[in-house]
Amino acid sequence: MGYSTGRKPWRSDPPRELTDEAEAAKRKVFYLGLVVLAVFGVLTVQLARLQLISGEKYALRAENNRLRQVSITPPRGLIYDRHGVPLVENRASFSAAIVAADLPPEQETAITVTLQELLGVPAGEIAARVQERRRSNDPFSPVAIKENLSQETAFRLRERLPELPGVRVIVEPRREYINGPLLSHVIGFLGPIDDTEYAALRSRGYQLNDDIGKTGVEYTYESALRGIPGVKVVEADASGREVRTILEQPATPGASIVLSLDLDLQQKVTEFVQAGMGRSRNAAAVVMDVRTGEILALVSLPTYDNNVFARGVDQREIERLLTDPGKPLVNHAIAEMYPPGSTFKQITGIAALQEGIANASTRITSLGSIQVRNQYNPSISYTFKDWAALGTMDFYRGVAMSSDVYFYYLAGGYVDFNSGRDVFQGLGAARLASWARKFGLGAATGIDLPGESEGLVPDPAWKERALGEVWTVGDTYNMGIGQGYVATTPLQMLLVTAAIANGGDVLVPHVVREIRDAAGGVIVPPWRRVKNNLNVDPRNINIMREAMRQAVDTGTATTAKVRSVAVAGKTGTAEFGERRPDGSYLEHGWFTGFAPYDNPEIAVVVFLEQGGGALTAAPVAAKIFDYYFQRKNLAEAR
Repeated sequence: MGYSTGRKPWRSDPPRELTDEAEAAKRKVFYLGLVVLAVFGVLTVQLARLQLISGEKYALRAENNRLRQVSITPPRGLIYDRHGVPLVENRASFSAAIVAADLPPEQETAITVTLQELLGVPAGEIAARVQERRRSNDPFSPVAIKENLSQETAFRLRERLPELPGVRVIVEPRREYINGPLLSHVIGFLGPIDDTEYAALRSRGYQLNDDIGKTGVEYTYESALRGIPGVKVVEADASGREVRTILEQPATPGASIVLSLDLDLQQKVTEFVQAGMGRSRNAAAVVMDVRTGEILALVSLPTYDNNVFARGVDQREIERLLTDPGKPLVNHAIAEMYPPGSTFKQITGIAALQEGIANASTRITSLGSIQVRNQYNPSISYTFKDWAALGTMDFYRGVAMSSDVYFYYLAGGYVDFNSGRDVFQGLGAARLASWARKFGLGAATGIDLPGESEGLVPDPAWKERALGEVWTVGDTYNMGIGQGYVATTPLQMLLVTAAIANGGDVLVPHVVREIRDAAGGVIVPPWRRVKNNLNVDPRNINIMREAMRQAVDTGTATTAKVRSVAVAGKTGTAEFGERRPDGSYLEHGWFTGFAPYDNPEIAVVVFLEQGGGALTAAPVAAKIFDYYFQRKNLAEAR
């Protein structure tokens, strides 16, 4: 039984009314609860969207961030001279780069400023490159910020990488041209791929950061030198750095190129041309094997150092090269056209012999000039001069003395000034132009170098079309001696001489002798290709050869004579430019010839801007012939 006093064991207070403050607090708690519920609702909906709607997309992105496919650049093939002397190297080079996809946006400013301090590249320029790469479809490829870092800078940057997410130090091979200016017009150089090139080559595995051949052999043989890129799949950490390689397909190294050029001969020819240039602003010389079309030396002066482009663009140096009046970036042996002067008489002479216009005994007298009447207005007459009154000459003497009057007759014929009687029937413009084209003029030679000019073979139709003027006999006269509108490259005139030396084959010249794989196996052997055969009677070829021998022995080209070998050749002094007040013109100097005369092996062409044929060009050629055959004789005597 419980104890009870009849009173409640506790005291309860009567309910009290809520104050205004308590009521307000209660409402706040209520509304806060609503807000929390709303936030969680939004988060729940967003989470559902991420998981159910975009889950696959974000899963793939996360996987891409973790696993990446990285291209492996193959070692570029090397280049050698014909005797196996290496002409290029692939040297390790450090570059600073950024992977745009790995660069945290919230740290971008701090990182670019840090790179500015370390590398000296303005932060704004770095940011612009990153933005450009982000806009591309390849944000995972590193964009170079600065190339050719010193080892000290590369190591200092590498130490800071943990605090610079997205930044990389890349080690890659950099092309080094061992002989620089000596071979720059043949080997060329590499440069960064541009947007147009990338668009065209992307399907072949090229990357935005790749270098590509820009000119020379590096350009022509890009596909062989480059090799086949490899690929690897790597796992990357949160900052995009490679943690481990999961899968790798190695790259296939590029093939190596063996040039037909002889490095020692190239050096000597360069020295001989430089010594003979005098006031010439530019010059060229080419030596070719007349049996195969292999170029043994190709010199264009002034030249440039192709390492300037391989080491990164130096704007001041580029500006200097572009404004040099000698045009060092132009390959004067193949890219620039000049009037060939009397070296063209080789074509006029062969054409006249083969067409029956002349034979070895054809005699023509030069009194120093001939006069012709205007074919439309006989009251007007013109005088066409010879370089001297050379008297009566047969074909041999006409070539040997380079008589202009003799070749006026062969090219355009002659009508007696007083009587109007036909004295001599010449080739005429159409046949002369046709023979020039048979020798390969007016078209690219097909040499395996870029930037070749076709030259110009004029004829009546061309003059009417290009100038709106009628062709005259004076035009035929001028063309017959390599003046007027005809224009050629030094290489084209070399091929003319080589065709006479080898019996009529117009060869396709080439600077690459063979191509080898990375193991040294020959995959493209030496080759010989004939572009055209002149189909000339060997007796006529021999007449021209003998005439050219006499030119060197007793004619206008005696300055090309050497003791070590019998040389046959032809000089040329070609007028060009505007007529000066005294009636004269500036002149170019030419010599083209072959040796030995009785068993031709090489042909040589020398061109000197503002030079003289016999005075400056032929002596340079003599040094080339002499060096080549003396060296050969010494080698055979050992």
